[in-house]
Amino acid sequence: MGLFRDDFYSTKISKRRRSLRKVYPAQRVWGRSRRSRGTSTLFVATVSSVISAVVAVLLFSLITGLPSHTRETAAVSAVSSTPLDGSGDPFDRLVQAAAKVRPTVVSIVNYKDAKDAEKGTADLEDSALGSGVIFKKENGKAFVITNNHVIEGSQDLEVMTVGGDMKKATLVGTDKVTDIAVLSVDDKNIADVAEMGDSTKLRLGETVFAIGNPLGLGDTLTSGIISYTNRVVPVSLNQDGVYDWEQEVIQTDAAINEGNSGGALVDLNGKVIGINTMKISDAGVEGLGFAIPVDQVMKTVDELMKYGKISRPYLGVYTVDLNNPYAPLDEDQRKELKLPADVKDGVVVLDAIGPAKDAGLKLNDVITEFNGDPIQTTLELKKYLYDKVKIGDMLKVTFYRAGQLETVDVKLADKPDS
Repeated sequence: MGLFRDDFYSTKISKRRRSLRKVYPAQRVWGRSRRSRGTSTLFVATVSSVISAVVAVLLFSLITGLPSHTRETAAVSAVSSTPLDGSGDPFDRLVQAAAKVRPTVVSIVNYKDAKDAEKGTADLEDSALGSGVIFKKENGKAFVITNNHVIEGSQDLEVMTVGGDMKKATLVGTDKVTDIAVLSVDDKNIADVAEMGDSTKLRLGETVFAIGNPLGLGDTLTSGIISYTNRVVPVSLNQDGVYDWEQEVIQTDAAINEGNSGGALVDLNGKVIGINTMKISDAGVEGLGFAIPVDQVMKTVDELMKYGKISRPYLGVYTVDLNNPYAPLDEDQRKELKLPADVKDGVVVLDAIGPAKDAGLKLNDVITEFNGDPIQTTLELKKYLYDKVKIGDMLKVTFYRAGQLETVDVKLADKPDS
C-alpha cells in the first residue's frame, strides 16, 4: 500500500442516507381472557391518555402556528424528557457550519517561476495548488495556516479568498516535520477568522466535513465521519520512499483530493478540528483521508509566529537502517561493517557533518544506543532527538566501528534551516 500526499482522484462520493423510522401495524389481536373487564378498562384508559396527548399537541400547534417539523419535535420531547447532545437536524447543522467557516478558507497558488507570476503569464498547470485557513487578524494582516508541502519550493505565493480577491502572500514560517506553514496577507476585505475546536474531544463516527480547493475547484465541501481519532501513519520527510517519521492524524472518509491540502476539517459546530494533509492512494482503497489535529497544529503555529521555524536538536548524521526492508544491505556490505553476529539492529552512518563530525563519527559507524536507550531505526533516532533531548544537551552515542564497541559524547546543536 502506497502512502502519498492527497495525489489520488476518485469520482466516488459517499452518500448520506436519512434513517427511516419503521412503522409497525397496530392491528394486533390479543386472545380473550376471563378477566376481560379489567383488561378492557386498562385499554380504554391507555387509549384515552394517548388521544388526549395528541389533541393537546395539535391544539398547541394550531394556537402557536408552529410548522409541522416543530410539532414533531415537540411530540418527541413530550415522550422523552432527556434531550440528546447536538440536537437538531444534522443536515441543517452542516449547512450552517459550512456557511460559518466558508469565508475563512482560501485557495493558495504556489508559483514555481516568480518572473512568470510577476508578468501574469504563469501557467497554473506548472504551479502547485492548495488550500489554507485564515486563523488570525492583526495589525492590518491576516494569517493563514496551510501545509508545508503546499508552499514548498515556491518562488511566489498568492492567496485567493472566497470573494475572489487575489492577494500576494508572504511566508511567515514553515516546518517540514509537522507539515505546517503560516502565511500572511493584507486583511483588506477579510472579515472572518476561523474558530478552532478541540481535537482531543473527537469521537468515532462524529460527522465532519472537509473544505478546500481540490483539483483547482475552489470552495468545495465534502462530508464524512471521523473514522479514527488518533491514527499514527508513517511518512517520508524527504520523499525518498523510506519512512523516517510518524505523524499522528485524524482519519476521515470525507473525500480529500489534490488541492485539499491545508484546508479545514470542520465539525458540525463550524469549528476547525484539523488541517487536511494527505490520503492513502492505492488500487481498491477509498475513504482513507487524514488531517493533522488542530491542537498539534496550533502548538506549531504559535512557535512559527514567534520564531519563523521550529527549533530542534541536531546531531548531523545521514543514516540507513541496518535492517532496511526497502534497501537491504547485501552480504558483502555487512562483512565490511564487521559487526558481531548478535548485532541485528541499528543505523549505519552514511555521512557525518556538524556536531557528529566534530565528535568523530564517520562513514560506516553503526549507532545502536543514545544515552543507554536502544536505537534500532532512523525513525527511532529522530524521535529520540525531537522528543527526549534539547539543543545544547550532551548526548552519549554508542556505536560499532570495524566490529569494536565505542562511545562518544556529542553536543547537540540547533538544526539548521537547510
